[in-house]
Amino acid sequence: AQAVWPNIELGFRFMPWDPFAALCCGCQQQQMSSITAEILKAQDDKTSGAVIACLQDDAVFQELCKKEFELIVARDNEDGEKLQAGVEEAIKKGVLPGDLPPPAYEQVDVLGKTADEVADEIIAKLPKDGGCVMILVGLSGTGKGTTVDKIKSKIPGATTWSNGNCFRSLTLLAVTACEQEGKEFDASCLTPENLAKWAAMLEFGQFDGKFDIRINGLGIDARVSDIANTMLKEPKVAKNIPTIAKETQGEVVKFAGDACKKMGESGTVVLVEGREQTLNFIPSPYRFCLMMSDTTVIGARRAAQRIAADAVGKLNGDDDVAAVVKASLARVAAA
Repeated sequence: AQAVWPNIELGFRFMPWDPFAALCCGCQQQQMSSITAEILKAQDDKTSGAVIACLQDDAVFQELCKKEFELIVARDNEDGEKLQAGVEEAIKKGVLPGDLPPPAYEQVDVLGKTADEVADEIIAKLPKDGGCVMILVGLSGTGKGTTVDKIKSKIPGATTWSNGNCFRSLTLLAVTACEQEGKEFDASCLTPENLAKWAAMLEFGQFDGKFDIRINGLGIDARVSDIANTMLKEPKVAKNIPTIAKETQGEVVKFAGDACKKMGESGTVVLVEGREQTLNFIPSPYRFCLMMSDTTVIGARRAAQRIAADAVGKLNGDDDVAAVVKASLARVAAA
């Protein structure tokens, strides 16, 4: 079965809850009423819990939490629909299989757990020896990025995969092809034939002992690691990435699946997080979906992250940290 978001509803109810148990800052009960400069500057899960503890009874904060949760759900639904449209187009083109059974995801409830605890729970279910590909999905705000970072720090040699450089590489090739024809880039060039030709110019493998993407075509022969901050960051590439990404979901997902499989088989633990619409096509039995059995915490955590980010830039010397946080609440809520 596909990953399912349990208990997600826009009828938001702000329930009394122990924010440190919910976000599990690892602090003792007597510490809940205080937020220190050190905690605020950390900008991590402990910071979020401390901000929530400081503001949980504030009506403005409760309303902000509600809005943040509604925005998260709406944005995730919108992103999911766009990704699904891209996947369906790729299936029509024959780039992705149309008969793939939806893979099963093991649900991981993050409520009441630290990021380290969530990471350890997942690591315990990965192979003890050798490589693998770990797929992680979940509603925004459940901590996918933080969890991946924690897992990476705990497993020697583990690596993360991002589709960003694949999209940039295809964009560079598309723009270069148009330039060689003496014209500006135009989306009309993104025919199935051209996309297939350009995708074939990307190769993933080990070069000088390191995994990398090689671009080889249209007069370009370069490794992505060598041009990531030069050619792939040029304005002609950056401004056209959204157009390319919209049309190349299938090509990039297929490339990513093959690349992750190669790394996993070589003994590397590959960590991939994102949306299940595309990650369903990356082969792996190690699939996890982060969820929260109390979804009110998701909006609270996102609100706390925004407030903490604003507050840390306003903190000076011996300021009353709680007062700085409350002032940041007012600014963020008014924005």
